Amino acid sequence: MIDPLEEIVTLLRPAAPFSKLASGAGQWSVQRAEFGRPFFCVLLEGSCLLAVDDHAPVTLREGDFVLIPSAHNFTMSNLDPGGADAIDPSIASKLDGEIRHGRQDGPPDVRLRVGYCVFGSPDAALLVSLLPQLIHIRDDLRLSALTQLVSDESRARRPARDVIMQRLLEVLLIEALRSVSGTEVSPGLLRGLADERLTLAIRAMHESPTKRWTVPELARQAGLSRSAFFDRFQRLVGMAPMEYLLAWRMAQAKTMLRQRDIGVGEIAGRVGYGSASAFSVAFTRHVGLPPSQFAQQEIDQR
Repeated sequence: MIDPLEEIVTLLRPAAPFSKLASGAGQWSVQRAEFGRPFFCVLLEGSCLLAVDDHAPVTLREGDFVLIPSAHNFTMSNLDPGGADAIDPSIASKLDGEIRHGRQDGPPDVRLRVGYCVFGSPDAALLVSLLPQLIHIRDDLRLSALTQLVSDESRARRPARDVIMQRLLEVLLIEALRSVSGTEVSPGLLRGLADERLTLAIRAMHESPTKRWTVPELARQAGLSRSAFFDRFQRLVGMAPMEYLLAWRMAQAKTMLRQRDIGVGEIAGRVGYGSASAFSVAFTRHVGLPPSQFAQQEIDQR
Protein backbone atom coordinates (compact mmCIF):
# COMPACT_ATOMS: atom_id res chain seq x y z
CA MET A 1 0.00 0.00 0.00
CA ILE A 2 1.32 3.43 -1.01
CA ASP A 3 2.01 5.80 1.90
CA PRO A 4 1.31 9.40 0.76
CA LEU A 5 3.25 10.94 3.64
CA GLU A 6 6.29 8.76 2.92
CA GLU A 7 6.20 9.91 -0.70
CA ILE A 8 6.01 13.56 0.34
CA VAL A 9 8.87 13.20 2.87
CA THR A 10 11.00 11.33 0.32
CA LEU A 11 10.58 14.14 -2.19
CA LEU A 12 11.08 16.88 0.43
CA ARG A 13 14.34 15.37 1.78
CA PRO A 14 14.23 17.30 5.10
CA ALA A 15 17.47 18.08 6.93
CA ALA A 16 18.28 20.18 9.99
CA PRO A 17 21.85 21.47 9.63
CA PHE A 18 21.33 24.75 11.50
CA SER A 19 20.28 24.94 15.14
CA LYS A 20 21.31 26.70 18.34
CA LEU A 21 20.57 26.62 22.04
CA ALA A 22 18.57 29.60 23.34
CA SER A 23 17.24 30.59 26.73
CA GLY A 24 15.12 33.32 28.25
CA ALA A 25 14.75 34.86 31.69
CA GLY A 26 12.51 37.57 33.05
CA GLN A 27 10.82 39.83 30.50
CA TRP A 28 11.83 39.05 26.93
CA SER A 29 10.34 39.01 23.45
CA VAL A 30 11.96 38.00 20.16
CA GLN A 31 10.44 38.73 16.78
CA ARG A 32 11.63 36.70 13.83
CA ALA A 33 11.16 37.07 10.09
CA GLU A 34 12.31 33.87 8.42
CA PHE A 35 11.08 34.81 4.93
CA GLY A 36 9.61 31.43 4.14
CA ARG A 37 12.31 29.26 5.75
CA PRO A 38 11.15 26.21 7.72
CA PHE A 39 11.58 27.00 11.43
CA PHE A 40 11.52 24.48 14.27
CA CYS A 41 11.73 24.63 18.04
CA VAL A 42 12.16 22.03 20.79
CA LEU A 43 11.26 23.08 24.35
CA LEU A 44 13.95 21.58 26.56
CA GLU A 45 12.76 23.07 29.84
CA GLY A 46 10.36 25.73 31.12
CA SER A 47 7.67 27.39 29.04
CA CYS A 48 7.12 30.35 26.72
CA LEU A 49 4.62 31.91 24.34
CA LEU A 50 4.59 31.56 20.54
CA ALA A 51 2.57 33.94 18.38
CA VAL A 52 2.38 33.13 14.65
CA ASP A 53 0.60 35.20 12.03
CA ASP A 54 -3.03 34.08 11.52
CA HIS A 55 -2.93 31.79 14.58
CA ALA A 56 -3.92 32.31 18.20
CA PRO A 57 -0.91 32.50 20.58
CA VAL A 58 0.27 29.09 21.76
CA THR A 59 1.78 28.31 25.17
CA LEU A 60 4.76 25.98 24.75
CA ARG A 61 6.02 23.82 27.58
CA GLU A 62 8.78 21.30 28.20
CA GLY A 63 8.82 18.47 25.64
CA ASP A 64 6.79 20.36 23.00
CA PHE A 65 7.91 20.42 19.38
CA VAL A 66 6.96 23.11 16.87
CA LEU A 67 7.52 23.16 13.13
CA ILE A 68 6.51 26.05 10.89
CA PRO A 69 7.14 24.67 7.37
CA SER A 70 7.13 28.11 5.77
CA ALA A 71 7.74 30.67 8.49
CA HIS A 72 7.30 34.39 8.00
CA ASN A 73 6.64 36.68 10.96
CA PHE A 74 6.30 35.23 14.43
CA THR A 75 7.19 36.15 17.99
CA MET A 76 8.45 34.14 20.96
CA SER A 77 8.34 35.59 24.47
CA ASN A 78 7.93 34.88 28.14
CA LEU A 79 4.38 33.93 29.15
CA ASP A 80 3.43 37.47 30.12
CA PRO A 81 5.58 39.75 27.95
CA GLY A 82 3.71 42.89 29.03
CA GLY A 83 5.48 45.86 27.55
CA ALA A 84 8.67 44.01 26.61
CA ASP A 85 10.01 45.31 23.30
CA ALA A 86 10.65 42.68 20.64
CA ILE A 87 14.37 42.43 19.91
CA ASP A 88 16.30 41.29 16.89
CA PRO A 89 17.56 37.73 17.63
CA SER A 90 20.84 38.47 15.83
CA ILE A 91 21.88 40.96 18.53
CA ALA A 92 21.07 38.79 21.56
CA SER A 93 23.93 38.09 23.95
CA LYS A 94 25.64 34.73 24.15
CA LEU A 95 26.23 33.03 27.47
CA ASP A 96 28.17 29.78 27.80
CA GLY A 97 27.28 28.42 24.37
CA GLU A 98 23.66 29.59 24.28
CA ILE A 99 21.77 32.70 23.18
CA ARG A 100 20.24 34.49 26.19
CA HIS A 101 17.17 36.72 25.92
CA GLY A 102 15.95 38.96 28.71
CA ARG A 103 17.70 38.96 32.09
CA GLN A 104 21.37 38.08 31.62
CA ASP A 105 22.21 36.73 35.05
CA GLY A 106 20.83 33.79 36.99
CA PRO A 107 19.18 30.59 35.77
CA PRO A 108 16.88 30.74 32.73
CA ASP A 109 13.10 30.36 32.90
CA VAL A 110 13.07 28.54 29.58
CA ARG A 111 15.61 26.76 27.40
CA LEU A 112 15.01 25.85 23.75
CA ARG A 113 16.76 24.28 20.78
CA VAL A 114 15.76 26.41 17.78
CA GLY A 115 16.80 26.44 14.17
CA TYR A 116 15.67 26.17 10.63
CA CYS A 117 15.68 23.14 8.41
CA VAL A 118 16.20 22.79 4.69
CA PHE A 119 14.23 20.76 2.20
CA GLY A 120 16.43 19.20 -0.47
CA SER A 121 13.73 19.18 -3.12
CA PRO A 122 13.65 22.08 -5.59
CA ASP A 123 9.87 21.63 -5.37
CA ALA A 124 9.89 22.47 -1.65
CA ALA A 125 7.45 25.38 -2.05
CA LEU A 126 4.95 23.16 -3.83
CA LEU A 127 5.28 20.31 -1.35
CA VAL A 128 5.24 22.59 1.69
CA SER A 129 1.90 23.95 0.46
CA LEU A 130 0.52 20.46 1.20
CA LEU A 131 1.58 20.72 4.87
CA PRO A 132 -0.10 22.62 7.72
CA GLN A 133 1.09 26.18 8.36
CA LEU A 134 1.84 25.34 11.99
CA ILE A 135 2.68 21.96 13.52
CA HIS A 136 2.62 21.78 17.32
CA ILE A 137 3.13 18.37 18.94
CA ARG A 138 2.61 17.70 22.65
CA ASP A 139 2.32 14.61 24.86
CA ASP A 140 3.59 12.22 22.19
CA LEU A 141 5.66 9.39 23.72
CA ARG A 142 7.96 8.88 20.73
CA LEU A 143 8.54 12.60 20.28
CA SER A 144 9.11 12.98 24.01
CA ALA A 145 11.86 10.35 23.82
CA LEU A 146 13.47 12.15 20.88
CA THR A 147 13.25 15.58 22.52
CA GLN A 148 14.89 14.10 25.63
CA LEU A 149 17.77 12.85 23.47
CA VAL A 150 18.05 16.33 21.92
CA SER A 151 18.04 17.84 25.41
CA ASP A 152 20.75 15.46 26.66
CA GLU A 153 22.91 16.08 23.61
CA SER A 154 22.48 19.85 23.98
CA ARG A 155 23.81 19.78 27.53
CA ALA A 156 26.65 17.32 26.97
CA ARG A 157 29.93 18.02 25.23
CA ARG A 158 30.49 14.61 23.69
CA PRO A 159 32.57 14.04 20.56
CA ALA A 160 30.70 14.55 17.25
CA ARG A 161 27.87 16.31 19.10
CA ASP A 162 26.92 18.48 16.11
CA VAL A 163 26.64 15.48 13.79
CA ILE A 164 24.48 13.55 16.27
CA MET A 165 22.33 16.62 16.88
CA GLN A 166 21.69 17.10 13.17
CA ARG A 167 20.61 13.47 12.73
CA LEU A 168 18.38 13.57 15.80
CA LEU A 169 16.66 16.71 14.55
CA GLU A 170 16.08 15.17 11.12
CA VAL A 171 14.38 12.15 12.74
CA LEU A 172 12.42 14.54 14.97
CA LEU A 173 11.15 16.47 11.93
CA ILE A 174 9.92 13.32 10.19
CA GLU A 175 8.38 11.92 13.37
CA ALA A 176 6.56 15.21 13.93
CA LEU A 177 5.09 15.12 10.43
CA ARG A 178 3.64 11.66 10.92
CA SER A 179 2.42 12.39 14.45
CA VAL A 180 0.09 15.20 13.45
CA SER A 181 -3.61 14.61 13.93
CA GLY A 182 -6.68 16.28 15.33
CA THR A 183 -8.73 19.37 14.67
CA GLU A 184 -6.14 21.73 16.12
CA VAL A 185 -3.93 21.22 13.06
CA SER A 186 -4.18 23.85 10.34
CA PRO A 187 -5.39 22.63 6.91
CA GLY A 188 -2.99 20.49 4.91
CA LEU A 189 -2.17 16.97 3.79
CA LEU A 190 -1.48 15.77 7.34
CA ARG A 191 -4.92 16.78 8.53
CA GLY A 192 -6.48 15.09 5.52
CA LEU A 193 -4.58 11.87 6.24
CA ALA A 194 -5.78 11.99 9.86
CA ASP A 195 -9.40 11.91 8.62
CA GLU A 196 -10.59 8.30 8.32
CA ARG A 197 -12.67 9.07 5.22
CA LEU A 198 -10.40 11.44 3.31
CA THR A 199 -7.33 9.26 3.80
CA LEU A 200 -9.01 6.58 1.67
CA ALA A 201 -9.34 8.99 -1.25
CA ILE A 202 -5.84 10.45 -0.80
CA ARG A 203 -4.28 6.98 -0.72
CA ALA A 204 -6.25 6.03 -3.84
CA MET A 205 -4.83 9.05 -5.70
CA HIS A 206 -1.28 8.14 -4.68
CA GLU A 207 -1.70 4.44 -5.46
CA SER A 208 -3.19 5.11 -8.92
CA PRO A 209 -1.98 8.52 -10.11
CA THR A 210 -2.54 7.54 -13.75
CA LYS A 211 -6.24 6.92 -13.26
CA ARG A 212 -8.61 9.57 -14.63
CA TRP A 213 -10.05 10.47 -11.26
CA THR A 214 -13.20 12.52 -10.89
CA VAL A 215 -14.67 14.04 -7.74
CA PRO A 216 -17.60 11.56 -7.70
CA GLU A 217 -15.17 8.60 -7.98
CA LEU A 218 -13.00 9.94 -5.16
CA ALA A 219 -16.12 10.57 -3.09
CA ARG A 220 -17.05 6.90 -3.52
CA GLN A 221 -13.58 5.91 -2.31
CA ALA A 222 -14.19 7.99 0.81
CA GLY A 223 -17.74 6.71 1.28
CA LEU A 224 -19.21 10.21 1.11
CA SER A 225 -21.57 12.09 -1.14
CA ARG A 226 -19.95 14.26 -3.80
CA SER A 227 -20.77 17.54 -2.06
CA ALA A 228 -19.84 16.30 1.42
CA PHE A 229 -16.53 14.94 0.13
CA PHE A 230 -15.64 18.11 -1.77
CA ASP A 231 -16.46 20.39 1.18
CA ARG A 232 -14.63 18.17 3.68
CA PHE A 233 -11.54 17.90 1.46
CA GLN A 234 -11.43 21.65 0.86
CA ARG A 235 -11.83 22.40 4.58
CA LEU A 236 -9.29 19.90 5.92
CA VAL A 237 -6.65 19.79 3.16
CA GLY A 238 -6.98 23.44 2.20
CA MET A 239 -7.49 22.88 -1.54
CA ALA A 240 -9.92 21.17 -3.89
CA PRO A 241 -9.41 17.42 -4.60
CA MET A 242 -8.48 17.97 -8.26
CA GLU A 243 -6.12 20.77 -7.27
CA TYR A 244 -4.34 18.41 -4.87
CA LEU A 245 -4.14 15.68 -7.52
CA LEU A 246 -2.66 18.14 -10.03
CA ALA A 247 -0.10 19.42 -7.51
CA TRP A 248 1.00 15.87 -6.73
CA ARG A 249 1.22 14.87 -10.41
CA MET A 250 3.31 17.95 -11.22
CA ALA A 251 5.68 17.26 -8.29
CA GLN A 252 6.21 13.73 -9.61
CA ALA A 253 6.68 15.00 -13.14
CA LYS A 254 9.34 17.48 -12.07
CA THR A 255 11.25 14.75 -10.27
CA MET A 256 11.18 12.52 -13.37
CA LEU A 257 12.21 15.37 -15.68
CA ARG A 258 15.30 15.92 -13.56
CA GLN A 259 16.34 12.30 -14.09
CA ARG A 260 16.88 13.07 -17.80
CA ASP A 261 16.58 9.40 -18.84
CA ILE A 262 12.77 9.43 -19.11
CA GLY A 263 11.04 10.91 -22.15
CA VAL A 264 8.16 13.38 -21.93
CA GLY A 265 5.77 10.84 -23.43
CA GLU A 266 6.58 8.25 -20.77
CA ILE A 267 6.32 10.83 -17.99
CA ALA A 268 2.93 11.88 -19.32
CA GLY A 269 1.66 8.32 -19.01
CA ARG A 270 3.10 7.90 -15.52
CA VAL A 271 1.30 10.96 -14.17
CA GLY A 272 -2.08 10.30 -15.74
CA TYR A 273 -2.10 12.05 -19.12
CA GLY A 274 -3.17 10.35 -22.34
CA SER A 275 -0.65 12.14 -24.53
CA ALA A 276 2.58 14.11 -24.33
CA SER A 277 0.83 17.18 -25.73
CA ALA A 278 -1.90 17.14 -23.08
CA PHE A 279 0.75 16.76 -20.38
CA SER A 280 2.87 19.57 -21.85
CA VAL A 281 -0.08 21.96 -21.85
CA ALA A 282 -0.94 21.13 -18.21
CA PHE A 283 2.70 21.30 -17.09
CA THR A 284 3.32 24.63 -18.82
CA ARG A 285 0.17 26.12 -17.30
CA HIS A 286 1.10 24.91 -13.81
CA VAL A 287 4.88 25.50 -13.83
CA GLY A 288 5.26 28.34 -16.31
CA LEU A 289 7.70 26.44 -18.55
CA PRO A 290 7.28 23.61 -21.09
CA PRO A 291 8.63 20.25 -19.81
CA SER A 292 11.63 20.24 -22.17
CA GLN A 293 12.63 23.77 -21.19
CA PHE A 294 12.21 22.95 -17.50
CA ALA A 295 14.46 19.88 -17.87
CA GLN A 296 17.14 21.89 -19.70
CA GLN A 297 17.00 24.62 -17.05
CA GLU A 298 17.59 22.03 -14.34
CA ILE A 299 20.62 20.70 -16.24
CA ASP A 300 22.06 24.22 -16.67
CA GLN A 301 21.72 24.90 -12.94
CA ARG A 302 23.72 21.87 -11.89
